Amino acid sequence: MLSSFFLDIVIMLTAAVAAVPLFRIVGIGTLPAFLIAGIAVGPSGLALIDTITEISQLSELGVVLLLFVIGIEVKPSRLWLMRRQVFGLGTLQVVATGALITATAYLLLDVTFSAAVVIGPALALSSTAFVLQLLSERRALHSEHGHASLAVLLLQDLAVVPLLALVPLLTMQQLTIGAEIAIALVEAIAILLAAVIGGRYLLQPILHRMAQTRSKEIFTAVTVLLVLGSAVLTEHLGLSMAMGAFIAGLLVADSPFRHEVISEIEPFRGLLLGLFFMSMGMSLDLSQFFAQPILTFSLLGALIAIKAIALWPLALAFGHRVRTAAAIAILLAQSGEFGLILFAYAFQSELLEDALYQQLILVVVL
Repeated sequence: MLSSFFLDIVIMLTAAVAAVPLFRIVGIGTLPAFLIAGIAVGPSGLALIDTITEISQLSELGVVLLLFVIGIEVKPSRLWLMRRQVFGLGTLQVVATGALITATAYLLLDVTFSAAVVIGPALALSSTAFVLQLLSERRALHSEHGHASLAVLLLQDLAVVPLLALVPLLTMQQLTIGAEIAIALVEAIAILLAAVIGGRYLLQPILHRMAQTRSKEIFTAVTVLLVLGSAVLTEHLGLSMAMGAFIAGLLVADSPFRHEVISEIEPFRGLLLGLFFMSMGMSLDLSQFFAQPILTFSLLGALIAIKAIALWPLALAFGHRVRTAAAIAILLAQSGEFGLILFAYAFQSELLEDALYQQLILVVVL
């Protein structure tokens, strides 16, 4: 059994090593490469791997480490400097776009209201990696639309925290949607307060003491313990492991050791996150796409239109010129990795049926 698991890992790593460089040559990012590599080795492709349960459990650590790094990068000083665009335009984008998609999904697609509440905000989020890559290639990171897009993406990263808290709450039948959202927001605020207090008075002295040992192995062990310990603790409290990792990242954000911590975690994060997206690719049932390709592309077109139409007037209201507002709206009209992560959690929580989950993943990937 164990040898079979290691063989599956070898197959996945081989597929990733072959696919990622090839896709980069033709100008396609690593996320689609991992997904397509997963499809190729999974049941819908060559069927080299039949079961993905154990691999999914391992690859979820990639999501945990991703949220940890995001938590580290959320510095209060940076948020304050961009506060108008982040908390103004960013908040309105997530709320307005999420509400429109939620209403559309519930009224037109015949899904449950709990499922629609997950689908709307999840599809409102955009791909940070895609936007950063595109802006960098066009040397537009420091342009007006580049700054505004990054501000919205920063708020979207923060929005993942209450959204992760919302998923398990939606499974509790005795609560109303309003109560669930209120509880998720309260939990997010409590997390931020705990991170500020814990990071200053508890974690920094520990990291300082470990750094004095001048042992790279000990520092790495403490870093991994911090991430996994926080993840296990929040899961025990009924929240997601990813949220615990985000809290751990916030604890380290203002620490003088933040760069050392990131350097220790980054290699593991990239590899395990790649395995996560490969496992999602393996779980895709392409027969649904080939059976209804028009439906999939219609949903994709509707999603892009809704997101662009919702964001363009908001960008105009925040003082951006017509062309700049249009550039922001088009740039953020796609959906990204956080949507995939939220859909995976919702599917595991039985909020999404299998057919709906498959359709949503196809729309995001395309």
